[in-house]
Amino acid sequence: MTIYHFVGIKGSGMSALAQVLHDMDYQVQGSDYEKQFFTQFALEQSGIKILPFNKDNIQPGMVVIAGNAYPDTHEEIQQAVDLDLPVIRYHRFLGDFMEKFISVAVTGAHGKTSTTGLLAHVMKGGKPTSFLIGDGTGKGDRNAEYFVFEACEYRRHFLSYFPDYAIMTNIDFDHPDYFANIDDVFSAFQEMAWQVKKGIFACGDDEQLQKIQAKVPVVFYGFAEENDFQARNVVKSTNGTTFDVFVRNTFYETFSIPSFGDHNVLNALAVIALCNYEGIDSKIISEYLGSFKGVKRRFSEKEMGGQVIIDDYAHHPTEIKATIDAANQKYPEREIIAVFQPHTFTRTQTFLAEFAESLSRADKVYLCEIFGSARENHGKLSIQDLQDKIEGSEIIAEEDMSVLKKHETGVLLFMGAGDIQKFQEAYEKQLQV
Repeated sequence: MTIYHFVGIKGSGMSALAQVLHDMDYQVQGSDYEKQFFTQFALEQSGIKILPFNKDNIQPGMVVIAGNAYPDTHEEIQQAVDLDLPVIRYHRFLGDFMEKFISVAVTGAHGKTSTTGLLAHVMKGGKPTSFLIGDGTGKGDRNAEYFVFEACEYRRHFLSYFPDYAIMTNIDFDHPDYFANIDDVFSAFQEMAWQVKKGIFACGDDEQLQKIQAKVPVVFYGFAEENDFQARNVVKSTNGTTFDVFVRNTFYETFSIPSFGDHNVLNALAVIALCNYEGIDSKIISEYLGSFKGVKRRFSEKEMGGQVIIDDYAHHPTEIKATIDAANQKYPEREIIAVFQPHTFTRTQTFLAEFAESLSRADKVYLCEIFGSARENHGKLSIQDLQDKIEGSEIIAEEDMSVLKKHETGVLLFMGAGDIQKFQEAYEKQLQV
């Protein structure tokens, strides 16, 4: 029996794909650095073997699935080539795999993971569904008719996919180490749109998405009246958000979601529109929207002492604004404290003013050193440059997080895409001392 070996199995997409294949009775194993990573818990629970990188892991008869972070010169990939084994890049494998199902790609600069998670949760209430989420979660169903997956625009990886449907949440300038400007990002999404086979569900409130062309119907959703699926009469509370949905100006149904902020209403609208098109009953949609528990590292809350501690992946000014606004909706009476670790020097440099503006929505801001990615580990600017732009902000170090204790009833937002969790863990340890 073929063994599928994943090079870099702890990557969020890779670990999710490994779980999908494992659930569908494929033989799966993988390798990675020995450092603890948040995705490995699910792999360990599934009993999937995780090995330290070593070329001897590669044996005859294997199919090697290679993570995009690892070059062709990686010792395991080299060994596979020497043994004449198939080596398939993650996004290529996924592109071929989805052909067996009615596939739904969820893409956009922001909101991909949350929307994919929500769609998977609601779809499986109505139809057998397998899914792959960018937070490292994957589930295979042997009887699956549908395959819901997150499709990333970085380096145009999503052009490996020819899905039946696509949800497009927004187009925004990000990944400045790869994309030149907003027009370059738009061109990638436009190319993706040509590859969709049945229909696109796009946020009509996004001015870039309004320009998208396709060979298939484009259904628009949003708050503005010209959208096909429109949210009206939005009521926000500290328990969540309720809104009416109108389909081409005809009342459809009232929905409630246990989440906060306009961005979550838009994510829910995308899911409602697609499920409606695929004939899932509105009662099922409503029930499953209401029972969604969220995805990893997206507004993940815990209470410690008098404080609320929230872990969030927000690493772009648009996402930081959305996360702070959501915290203000849920905790209107409490002090909101942002603890932010910028992710990559290029992104920090490109959006320095925008980061300062969005973080300033919090009542107090603490900054951690910039996290350099595998693609870059140093830059000309420093965290001081961001601090200079945010009045009253302070730089904080992992060794001493105790200054946060003075915000006795505060809501602490730990935000970032690097290793911000180590700062949160350090603080939680100091609280327990």
